[in-house]
Amino acid sequence: MSLQIYNTETRQKELFTPIHENKVGIYVCGVTVYDLCHIGHARVMVVFDTVVRHLRALGYDVTYVRNITDIDDKIIKRALENNESIQALTERMIAEMHADETAMNVLRPDMEPKATEHMDEIKHMIQALIDKGFAYPASNGDVYFKVKAFENYGRLSGKNLEDLEAGARVDVNEVKQDPMDFVLWKASKENEPAWESNWGGGRPGWHIECSAMSTKCLGNHFDIHGGGMDLSFPHHENEIAQSECATGEHYVNTWMHCGFVRIDDEKMSKSLNNFFTIREVLKLYHPEVIRYFLLASHYRSPVNYSEENLEVAKASVGRLYSALQEVEIGAAATDTHFEKDFIAVMNDDFNTPKAMAVLFELAKEVNKTKDAALAGLLVKLANQIGLLEQEVDTFFKLQPSDSDLDETQIEALIEERKQARVNKDFARSDEIRDQLKEQGIELLDSAEGTTWRKV
Repeated sequence: MSLQIYNTETRQKELFTPIHENKVGIYVCGVTVYDLCHIGHARVMVVFDTVVRHLRALGYDVTYVRNITDIDDKIIKRALENNESIQALTERMIAEMHADETAMNVLRPDMEPKATEHMDEIKHMIQALIDKGFAYPASNGDVYFKVKAFENYGRLSGKNLEDLEAGARVDVNEVKQDPMDFVLWKASKENEPAWESNWGGGRPGWHIECSAMSTKCLGNHFDIHGGGMDLSFPHHENEIAQSECATGEHYVNTWMHCGFVRIDDEKMSKSLNNFFTIREVLKLYHPEVIRYFLLASHYRSPVNYSEENLEVAKASVGRLYSALQEVEIGAAATDTHFEKDFIAVMNDDFNTPKAMAVLFELAKEVNKTKDAALAGLLVKLANQIGLLEQEVDTFFKLQPSDSDLDETQIEALIEERKQARVNKDFARSDEIRDQLKEQGIELLDSAEGTTWRKV
């Protein structure tokens, strides 16, 4: 079965055909780096990491670009609040973002362009829009895009131009020629960073940054553009308008948007102050548990953040690892229906919930047969969505828990229990087992001895 991807622009699944044979260019809108990343950011990171992994597993030569917004109103405000330079703030937050990605087993993009490092491309694109009559410098030093000059405006989001215009009139800006026009270049204000341009000192608007960086990295016309669902309008709508007007070419073939992470049926966001940072959640759950939780729903569906759902994910990942606990992991079996089924559901718009169902069928077979080749296949397929990346014992021992005991203390108690059993002091043996259980430590007795894991 060939790869089918749901295209937000056409509102249907389409057969994926790359522009250049066997090569895929994908651009994803990244983080505005003024604070720690939250679980909503993690979903975008994990979803598109999984998309790229699958594309590569299919044999495509993928160039994955995910930008960094390192100049923005929020960044300027936070730097002033912290009494630090913008560069110091953004570099610190980029390092924190990378640390979170590493913990979540998110592979680094091939290219990670920063807005501040692409000012020439940004200014060149703005000048092209002015020269072609699609943009104009305003009396206050800003530069605006003429929305009505682009006749296909609204085609991605499906929004009606007349309805948008009515909404735009609520907040009238006297320097605009039309209420719907959006800013490409912002004139500098006091205590703000500024770059010189043909229109005076200033900095770019958010939308133009992505158009300039994506076309610089992937060309004027590329395969896939992705991001969170909240970006489809106005950000991605504006990207299409300014990119196609500037280059004269079709911008993107396939638009992909992933659903929100929700808390109490509201979108998780910093503006609503209802977010959990990746760092906070990693203190409570293993990274693969969080990854499983984020992929357990189809990427276009919302995900409800709750302790209950994370506990389900924890138990589910534990079941997959448990299937490997007493079996030698060999070279992956070939030509099995498990692998064919896995590829088929992933080829159906990256259906990770169904892919996980295949993994559980395979794990059940590994439990039954203890077949090394099937165990190897389970690891191989799980790796393609970023799971089962650790040794079994390591996974269970690295589970975050409330235990006050370190590994040395646990091993010492296990040794004491072993001696108690030799001495037929079964009361003490049971006491130690119960003591460890209260600390979230489960003992596993076998002919080879006793192992432990956090639960």
